[in-house]
Amino acid sequence: MTERELTAPVSLTLPNGGVNPDAIGWARQPVVDTAGLGRGLGRNKRWEYWNVTTPTHILALTVSSIDYAAVHEVWVFDRATQRSWGKGATVIPSRGAELPANVESGPARARAKDLEIDITPAPRGTRLRARIPGASFDVFAELPDGHERLAVVVPWSSTRFQYTVKDVARPASGTVTVDGVTHEVPAGQSWAVLDHGRGRWPYDIAWNWGAGSGVSHGRTIGIQVGGRWTEGTGSTENAFFVDGRLHKIHDELTWEYDVAEWRRPWQVAGGGLTASFTPFFDKTARTQLGVISSRTDQCFGHWAGTFAIPGGETVAFDGILGWAEEVHNRW
Repeated sequence: MTERELTAPVSLTLPNGGVNPDAIGWARQPVVDTAGLGRGLGRNKRWEYWNVTTPTHILALTVSSIDYAAVHEVWVFDRATQRSWGKGATVIPSRGAELPANVESGPARARAKDLEIDITPAPRGTRLRARIPGASFDVFAELPDGHERLAVVVPWSSTRFQYTVKDVARPASGTVTVDGVTHEVPAGQSWAVLDHGRGRWPYDIAWNWGAGSGVSHGRTIGIQVGGRWTEGTGSTENAFFVDGRLHKIHDELTWEYDVAEWRRPWQVAGGGLTASFTPFFDKTARTQLGVISSRTDQCFGHWAGTFAIPGGETVAFDGILGWAEEVHNRW
């Protein structure tokens, strides 16, 4: 499969709200402008999802507007005890959410009962703040010079399409507070991942997503893999990062895992990548609101394997903390 690399700014949509053919492809930076997404047909979906992994905790926040509702979440997980603090909010009709058109073009915020989220662009990075009963965090996700991130436009049709930015292995630092006790998010050992999404989706869709960040054998490693939702579109969201440099994987990957035993090792392979993922925790979510439903199993664990850089070396990695998930939405 051959994908076009985008190297200059481009609008996601045409004046009529349909996908711009010139935007279909992938880029090393978020060059696609989504300001015109509101035109045309409905079913527009926008979200910011950040996840931060630390030696002691896993932190996550979501700010989203999925056309008919605003859906937000804050989650804090203690790795040693596997205790978690979480709060979600589904607000119908959509309100209390602020989302910028483009990555780093403005703040994202969410307000709901017992939930506050602020995502604020700052010099050399992004500040992530969240507060729910019993837990809060304040983290800075650094954007190093030359750091590359995967931006992809996935077209199902002229009126159904998704723009995603998957930004992995961002150095993170700050604090997390649970039950009144503050813990460090230590620099050099903590990593942030962004999933920035803007698009217009089919009603019934399923996907796999996996990500990981860390240091292995003296190299900073970032893993970004996906599946199912991109099949047949001519686009993939697969890439491997070494010391901030993106290596695009153009192939669809094979995913093997046991839905009856989520904690058994997963296998993901293709395009020079051979990876295993060993989970230690399954974060489950189930939603049923009439015709709207969602099922998520997001497993957290460690990645290991090898990646063959095209025309170059084979990079071995192990102990890379991250996640792999299966999601099925009717939305």
